[in-house]
Amino acid sequence: MDLKEKIDLKKLPKHVAIIMDGNGRWAMQQGQSRSFGHEHGVIPVKECAEAAAELQIQYLTLYAFSTENWNRPKDEVMALMGLLVETINKEVETLQKNNIRLQAIGDIQSLGEGPGEKLREAVDATKNN
Repeated sequence: MDLKEKIDLKKLPKHVAIIMDGNGRWAMQQGQSRSFGHEHGVIPVKECAEAAAELQIQYLTLYAFSTENWNRPKDEVMALMGLLVETINKEVETLQKNNIRLQAIGDIQSLGEGPGEKLREAVDATKNN
């Protein structure tokens, strides 16, 4: 019996929230840059999203960028914004195929034209899912 068969789907929550934290510290422990950690943090996020969909979790909230994050070094913030755009570019098609609606909460305008616009486009593209 695999692990999924042991889960009582009736007892799962409708909403799961994940605070994305520790990727930079993990990378530093590996002797890598903080940006390396953020790039590798996308992998478990995707795995969590896929598991949530498979388990029919209705809502998945990812707390990805707090206002305090703007105080990080400029190159790290730029890397995070670039990672946001790159991930959206890679994943919107998957969201569409799986009828998943992306919504964003918070101050999207502060993300700037490139990342903010890309996020708004992805939200708009999936609004009917």
